[in-house]
Amino acid sequence: MSQSPPPLPFPLVPIEPGLHRFGPDNATLLVKTGRRGAAAVAGHDLVIEVTSWEASLDVGPAGEPASLEVDVDPRSLRVREGTGGVQPLNDEDRQEIARTIDDEVLEEAPIRFRSTDAEASADDRGLRIGGTLELAGQSHPLTLELDVGPGGKVTAGTVVKQTEWGIKPYSGLFGALKVADEVEISVEGMPAPG
Repeated sequence: MSQSPPPLPFPLVPIEPGLHRFGPDNATLLVKTGRRGAAAVAGHDLVIEVTSWEASLDVGPAGEPASLEVDVDPRSLRVREGTGGVQPLNDEDRQEIARTIDDEVLEEAPIRFRSTDAEASADDRGLRIGGTLELAGQSHPLTLELDVGPGGKVTAGTVVKQTEWGIKPYSGLFGALKVADEVEISVEGMPAPG
């Protein structure tokens, strides 16, 4: 006789129908980078916070599609943390990284995501959202996973491969230190009603 699985530590929370808004006042949008190359030990894994952005998630009644729109100010990325490396990051290092992102990586081009489809996740606790990401002047498909946890807290995430958008990952030390091509994007926060 098989035993039933133990109950989840909290009840599954569906995404309530309606318009939900996110931005720096009620959520955190982070970009996490890694490093590779022969001199990777000299570099840092970065946590970069986006300080100016807005998103709207419009969820219809049961059985109706959801839509998501995200707009990011490409000049608002700020280095919050750098781990690893030979020396810790200082304020001057953080400012230089932000300048490099602005001038050489994103070139102040708009960053936008527009959903094209959405479906409930297998556990009915969130959504799998497909759409188009405009980044560095190019637009390509992207899928993200969105989950709703205890108390309605929303988390979402995806991975962006820079070269797919024509971005050459930053390198230093004559190419011996490189930022990994794949960067992790995550959002966490409590939605505000639209």
